[in-house]
Amino acid sequence: MESTGRTVRVVEKTGPWGFFFLLAYVGAAIYFISESDGTFWMVVLGLLQAAVWPVYFLYCGLALLGA
Repeated sequence: MESTGRTVRVVEKTGPWGFFFLLAYVGAAIYFISESDGTFWMVVLGLLQAAVWPVYFLYCGLALLGA
């Protein structure tokens, strides 16, 4: 592969959305962990639930719409 001497600049403009999703994950993690009984595996399950709760939310929303 031959180099042409050009420099490519990539600009990411998704910073605010990343921060929003981080806050949503932290909030969901706090909720699911507070609902658990406090054992190690239930806390791990709460963290996993916090990671995938948007999938359940979207699925229930589409089910209500009849999609």
